[in-house]
Parts: sequence; structure tokens; C-alpha cells
Amino acid sequence: QESMHAYAANVYTTVIEELMKGKQRKFIAVEQEFFRLWWDMVATDTQKQQVHQLLQEGRLEFVIGGQVMHDEAVTLIDDQILQLTEGHGFLYETFGFRPQFSWHVDPFGASATTPTLFALAGFNAHLISRIDYDLKADMQKNKKLQFVWQGSPSLSARQEIFTHVMDQYSYCTPSHLPFSNRSGFFWNGFATFPDPPKDGVYPNMSLPVTDANLHLYAQTMVANIKERAAWFRTGDVLWPWGCDKQFFNASVQYSNMDLLVDYINKHSAEFGVSVQYATVSDYFQAVYSRNLTWETRDSQDFLPYSTEPFQAWTGFYTSRSTLKGIARRASSLLYAGESFFTQYVQKHPEGSVCKCKALKQLQSLRWAVSEVQHHDGITGTESPKVKDMYMNNLMYGMLNVKKLMASIIFDINNAKKDGEVYSSVYTKDSGEPDVDLYVVVYNPLAWNITTFVTVSVSSEAMSVYDELGRSVPAQVQSSVESQSTYDLYILVAISGLSYRKYSIKPLEGQQPAFVGSSVKYKRRDLARAGQQRQQLFPVVNSCYQIVFDQNTNLMHSITDRETNQTVQFTQEFLEYHVNGDTKKGPISDNYLFAPNTSAVPVSKAVGLEVMSGSLMTEIRQYFYSNVTSQDYIYAVYTRLYSVPEGYDGKLLCRRIEQEYSVGPLEFNREAILRTSTSLNTRQLLYTDNNGYQMQKRPFKAYVNNTVARNYYPMVQTAYIEDDTTRLMLLAERAHGVSSQGNGQVEVMLHRRLWNNLEWDLSNNLTLNDSSVVRPVIWLILGSKAVTNTLYRTSGLALEHRPVVMFGALSGGDKPKLPRQLQQNSVHDLPVTLPPNLHLQTLSIPGWRYSSNHVEQVHSIHMGEQQQGDPDFSRVLLRIRHLYEVGEEPVLSQPVIVDLKSLLQGVGSVVAVEERSLTGTWDVNTLERWKWKTAQYPGKRFFNSTETSEDFTVTVHPKEIRTFFVYFQVQ
Repeated sequence: QESMHAYAANVYTTVIEELMKGKQRKFIAVEQEFFRLWWDMVATDTQKQQVHQLLQEGRLEFVIGGQVMHDEAVTLIDDQILQLTEGHGFLYETFGFRPQFSWHVDPFGASATTPTLFALAGFNAHLISRIDYDLKADMQKNKKLQFVWQGSPSLSARQEIFTHVMDQYSYCTPSHLPFSNRSGFFWNGFATFPDPPKDGVYPNMSLPVTDANLHLYAQTMVANIKERAAWFRTGDVLWPWGCDKQFFNASVQYSNMDLLVDYINKHSAEFGVSVQYATVSDYFQAVYSRNLTWETRDSQDFLPYSTEPFQAWTGFYTSRSTLKGIARRASSLLYAGESFFTQYVQKHPEGSVCKCKALKQLQSLRWAVSEVQHHDGITGTESPKVKDMYMNNLMYGMLNVKKLMASIIFDINNAKKDGEVYSSVYTKDSGEPDVDLYVVVYNPLAWNITTFVTVSVSSEAMSVYDELGRSVPAQVQSSVESQSTYDLYILVAISGLSYRKYSIKPLEGQQPAFVGSSVKYKRRDLARAGQQRQQLFPVVNSCYQIVFDQNTNLMHSITDRETNQTVQFTQEFLEYHVNGDTKKGPISDNYLFAPNTSAVPVSKAVGLEVMSGSLMTEIRQYFYSNVTSQDYIYAVYTRLYSVPEGYDGKLLCRRIEQEYSVGPLEFNREAILRTSTSLNTRQLLYTDNNGYQMQKRPFKAYVNNTVARNYYPMVQTAYIEDDTTRLMLLAERAHGVSSQGNGQVEVMLHRRLWNNLEWDLSNNLTLNDSSVVRPVIWLILGSKAVTNTLYRTSGLALEHRPVVMFGALSGGDKPKLPRQLQQNSVHDLPVTLPPNLHLQTLSIPGWRYSSNHVEQVHSIHMGEQQQGDPDFSRVLLRIRHLYEVGEEPVLSQPVIVDLKSLLQGVGSVVAVEERSLTGTWDVNTLERWKWKTAQYPGKRFFNSTETSEDFTVTVHPKEIRTFFVYFQVQ
């Protein structure tokens, strides 16, 4: 809102006005969040009409068209798709416009997932800028800044996309003028916050173009154009005119630009250059029509990103860990809320929950999750007050969706509507001690899951029952967080997209929850541990034996009981100490990581407590700076689960769950957890791109800054392995990870920094983050074959843990049986996919556009866009194949899915349309440009995948298939 006031609203208002004044003028716009705020709150009817006209004439062009320009390193694929879909839906509904080019100029490094997503969305070309400085210099010199990128090894040529990397000048006009000590080309100056200047005079307004300097200005511009032309294969040079926060006074920009453009074109023979205003589409059309054969690039990404030897942009992989965690929790809650609401609308058409209000509640979270994907959002590279805005919007949206889910449960169960009972909706919210509680647990995944949910209770004496009054396995133990409460772990088995209801009662002599017993071990001085004989003790479940050393209170080894392989396994917290004084050397900040020396161990003493019970053992380790310290800054809670007979415990038994508590840190400390194993990994690490595909990360030695340049983002998954055994790490938020030694993997968990770099101080980007962070990581150790079958489903099970909602049963009420649970009709069937397919989206977008493009464009042209209620009949469905070609003998096979039978528990499917990734194209009419490569010398169009007439589709490895589904109206 501040940016809207200071400059952003003026960009659209003045640019639209200026475009109307000159037919030759053009402009591109990216982020829909700003545009939509202008459209909804500022634009007049005349301006809206002008936008329609300019889009039709191709003089205003939306590129990317998502809500934001998303970060590529630390975002999850689901959230990238969400924010793209959110923006595209608005543009198509409002203008019938579909973006076909990207402009990813500012994310800090480029992921290989992005080209695939943009290809699936129907784009013809992709444009990036920020890649390693030394790599860019090399590509520039050899005219290799343009290539056809096959971002996915499995989809390869089918979803390849032509990619343009901007040269060393990036996306801003170079402002140096050789003939003046004033800047050039930025005539409107720089935006001022919080208010625009009253007199309209902005700081740093460039030297205006006059008769006296026109020739000199033109020479400067032409020289730069020619310098760039030498770096590309065609005579077409993309010359971006603008930068951050520009064109807020477009009349002064265009009037000066016009003078220069006209002058150069009048003297084009002399200059050897002609110039024209262009959109991204004009540029790529020019390059495409040259009909050259292009080199292909494989699925290697451009991460990490360095701008000079001591500037590795690898700090933001961890910056503001709390924001990263909340953003993912919000995304996961939205995912659950969408499918929950979709089922409600189909199964309960007469239900009392207001659908329009419900959609607004969901939309508030869609917007919040979309906007935080910005490359200065989830990255943690914003000032504290902007971070607070993201957090507030996320919390507000989450509250809305929790309220919606609670009101749906009420309605389905015809319960008494004393709505406050349901106000606390999430794990670890405590119930009233004297009231019987019930919890409703929703599984948002399209698989049967068996897992534990945790409820905070006030006493140890508790029993848990299901809907039929049967006893449910549970374990209660003293809470880590407080002395006065207990954690109740309930074993839940829930089928796909279904919920179960459990009641929790104070003990009445029936089967109680198991009570975990505690053993506290003496705090150990690590300095003296080496002098004593090892005293080992094991913690065991049916998959692992974890051995601890009582002399150190540290982990010693893990045995995989299936293969009998034992791996030496130790974990320690360390800190990188970093410099905050620019006079003394390179600094770390929100973006950069620049360690002074090797990481330093943080603790000289470790305390240990083991809570053991029949369902779970929790090992609590506390790390102290010395033997006598009162407080700890670091702790690990390791949980090992045992599953009783009659439950499918494969995933649960196989995961070693670790929750960390880190902070508050001292200044200029970067906290890591280093896991050292006996695996001979040759220092090779694997990390994921956006939870979609894996990248191989061999350790690289550099002259400078080797530690920081070997950090990579882990969004969901990382692993190390030797010839037989693999250690997988699964995360519920992004972290920086690295392998700084053979058999090692380290995860950066938290950062707290302060520096005196002028730019950081003026933008309040010093990352004085004094919080305590509580991330969770699941470890899986096993043979490659076993980990291969488990890690995709496990990663999603961590991402989408069940949603837990609470209610109170007043005075001995028996909970009424929800209709869901009687499972007596076809509509109560769960939604279940095989383990290699993921139900990525099941939602009601509410778009009112026609899925017939001709009709949609016609109705907009005639001014007949549908006003009124959103469309609740169109359901958006996405299915993603989780495996690569050849990755796993069974799970890498294509899968035939019958959509009608898959969704029969939701309703009776009457029609299915296959669409592009964001829904705006019918795949049968989508023809992307096919750029010539040595592999495919012919120039042709891409056609989409085959769709069958009935409701079956074959989903191939790594495909993401998108459908509109229509159900029979009840």
C-alpha cells in the first residue's frame, strides 16, 4: 500500500495516459498484485477502457502475469503454480489475455523447475538475468546467452523453452553519461517514500535531452547497443528502458525517449542502428523469425548465484526462517481448505455455509500465499515492517480458512452452532481441562495415511476414542514447552481427503493412553568425554536402532534393521562467525553469506532426557555453552515411532523425526546443524529444485569463498549417499544446505546479523532476527532402493500433515456420527491415488470466464463479462507424477487414471476438459513455438499430450496434468 501511494499507482496512471498519446509507444508490466490494486481502487472507467484497447493493440503487454515475480530458490512448486494461476485467472477473466513470455529478471539465481512451469503454462520463451558473474561473462564472450532449455530430464524436449539470459547490464538502463556528470535516461528521477514530493521534483532526475546534447545522448545509447550486439547471435538487441520503481512520471520519460528514438532512426545509416519501442513479445518474435538453430541446455540449474568473489547469495536460503515456516504452513492449510470446501460444495449443495463468503475466505489466503512468494518475500530479504505485513496477511488468511473448515464441520454434523468452540484450530492448541475434547482430523492427501497428531492436554490421565467408541492408541508425556501441560500423541489412520473424529476424555478407568516415562541423564562435559570408555545405549523401533553415547550424550550410530547396515552418525551444532564491518572485509546480510572462518562448535556440555513409551520414544538433547550454564540456545528433540499391529506403519516407522530449537542467537552468527556419517559420499550432495526434481551438487573448490559458494537451497529434500546407503533429509521449510566434508551434510537453521553497509542500513536490511526457530526435519536412512520408494510420499506427508480442529463436548454429549463416517454410499468413498501420483490441486477457483476462447474474447469485446456470483461448478484438478523416467522400477511407470472413478467419492463427473498449467488454454488449441535445435532441426509447433474421449488419462513421469472437472448438479 505504501508503494502504491509513493509511486506504483502513478506508474499505471501515467503510462496508460502516455501510451494513448503516441502509437509507437509500448510498455510491459509484470506483477498483477500491484496492477490489480490499481485496477480495483484507482483506475477510472476511461482508463479501464484504454487498458482494454492497448492490450488489443499489443502496445501494453503483461509478461509472466503472476501475482508476483516469484523467487526461484526457496519456493515450493505448488506455490509457484498458485501465484501464477491467481494472476492468470484475473487477466483471462478480465481481458481474455494470456501471457506467453517470462521476465524473471530479479530472482537470485535460476531454478530448472521454472522453464518447465512456464512451458506448461503455454509460454514461448523465458528470460532470466541473475546467474553467476563468472559464468555469465563466459557465456557472453562466447555468444551463448541464448539456448533452448530442457529443464526436466523426463519431459525433456516436450516441455523445453527458449531461454534468454540478460547480459552484464541486466534489466536496468546504464545511466552513466560520458559527456556530463549528471545521470542519463532516468528523467523522472527516483521514487520517494512515504510521499511523492509536493513540487513534483524527484531526487536524481537525469539530464534532459536538448538540441545541444541530443547527438551526444544518441552516441552514448548507440555505443551501448553495439557493445551488447557483440554478445548475441542475431542483430536484434533487447535494450531494457527502466529499472526498479521507474515510470511513475511517464510523460517526462516518454517525451525524452521519443526525441532519442526519432533522432537515431533519422541517422540510422550513420549510426548503423535503428531502434523501436517493443514488448518482450516483439523481441522474441524478431529472434524467432531469424530461424537459427540453437544449442540445448540440460536440466542443470543456475544456483547458487554470486555477483563477485566474496558475494555468494546463499544467505537468503535461510534468512527469516520463521517467515519461511509460516509461509509453508499457510500453503499447506490452503491446500487442505481447498479440497475440503470443494467436497462440501459437491456433496452438500443445500448446505448452510455461504459459498460466496467461503470463497472470499479462501481467496484471502490465496492472495497471502501468492504474494509472499515474491523474490523479496519468502527469501527474507525485506525490511522488518514488510515482513510483518506478509506475516499478518498470512495469519489473517489462515484464520479465515480455519473458520471456514470449522463451519463446514459444524454444518455437516448438524451440531449446535456455538461457534466459539471451534475457535482454536491447529496442533498444540490446548483444550479446557474440565471439558471432554473432541478433535476432527482431516487428511488432505489422496493417500491413506497413518501418523500421529499432537494435542496439548492438562493431565496425564487421558483416553481417546474414535466415532464408534473404540479405544485409539495414544501416548501422553510431559511437554517440552511447559511444565504444566502434556503432549498427547494420537495414532490416526485416515483415508484420502477424509476426516475422522476422536474424543479425548479424562480417565474413567477404561483403556488409558500410554504414559511416557522419563529418564534424565547427567549433563556431560564434552571436553572430558574422550578420556572415558564408551558407554552406549540403544533406542529401538522395528526399522532402526539408534545408539547414544552416555559419555557425551550425543548420537553415536544408526543401524538400518532391514539391511543390518550400521552407519556411524553424530550431530553437532556449530556457528559461522561473520563480519559486520565493511571496513574489515566481506559481510553477511539478508542476501549474502560470507563466513570468516570454519564453523565453531557451540556447546561444551550436553544434557539428555529420554521419554519412552510403547508408541514413541523422544530423545531430548540440550546443548549448553559450558557445564554450568543455566540456559541453552540449542536443543534437538528426536522422535522414533513404533506402530502397533493392524496399522500400516511403513512410512511412520521409517522416519526419524527431529525438531530443533535454535535461538536467540548472538549477533553475526549463522547457526548450522552438522551431521557427520561414515558414508563415503565423496562430498557429493543432492538437493531439490522447488520440491519438483533433484539436482546433483558436487563440491567445488574456489579461490575465494568456497564455503559459501557450496551452499544450496533445500526446499523439501536433500540427501547424501555412498554405493549402498542413502541418508535423506526432508524439510517443512527452506534451508541452506552444504556438504563441507566427506560423509557430511550441514543445514543452516538460523541467522542473526548486523552490518554497517550503507545500502543495508538505509533499507533496514540488517537481519537482526532475535527469534527462536523450531524447524522440523525428517531423516530416512536406508538402501537406495528403499529410500527411493519412500522419499516422495514422505516429503509430501511432512508438507501436508493432517489438519487438526478442536471442539468441546458439553456435559457428556456423545458425538453425533457424521454422515461421512458411515461409509454407506458411493459418495463416502475416499479419493485415492497410487503412491507415485500426487493430487496437487482440487479446488473451486470461482472464475467466471468461458473455457471457449472465442466466446471469452467475444464477451469481453462486447462488454459482457459476467458480473455476479463466482462459478462454483468448475473444479480445478491437477495430478502430478512424482518420479523421473528410470528412477524406480515400478514407480517410474506411466499411470492410467480414470478420473470418473477417482472422484466418485466427491460426486458424479459429467465432463472433463484438459487445460494448460494455469487453466487459461485448452491444451488441444495450445501451440507453442518450436525453436530449432540440432536435435530437432525442423521448425514446428508443439502439440500437447493426448487426451482420450472417456475419462481416463495416462500420466507419464514428471507430468503435471491440469483439468477442469464438472460434476452432476445434485
